[in-house]
Amino acid sequence: LHPMLIHFPVAALTGLLPVDLAHLWTLDDFWWRAGLWLSGVGALGGWIASIFGLIDLVTVREIRHKITAWCHAILAVMMLSLASLNWLLRYQNDAQSMQLWALYLSAITAVLISLAAYLGGRLVYEHAVGVDLDKV
Repeated sequence: LHPMLIHFPVAALTGLLPVDLAHLWTLDDFWWRAGLWLSGVGALGGWIASIFGLIDLVTVREIRHKITAWCHAILAVMMLSLASLNWLLRYQNDAQSMQLWALYLSAITAVLISLAAYLGGRLVYEHAVGVDLDKV
């Protein structure tokens, strides 16, 4: 289920960086509200998807024995922690006081998403994690 659920949070959190840049450029509150929603959907959806990823990690022996899987999991937890902080700061503060912090957190989150997605792709395409090789 993890590979099926992860696409929406990744899209939301990746879209957060251009939304923050649009807010910085225009100072339109629409972009701040859009960022609040994207960060919330991304953080909550990411934690839900990560539960299924964690279940796979600890219950499937072939996955558990791969260093790439553990690196992917650690990066994902770091990224989701920053995404959750980003959402919390947006929820509790106005745009003027948190604009640069939100942009900074969004940029770091985007970098961590890229790294975690790369490792997740390696798990599927190089290590055939979650792939039934008998049906291929």
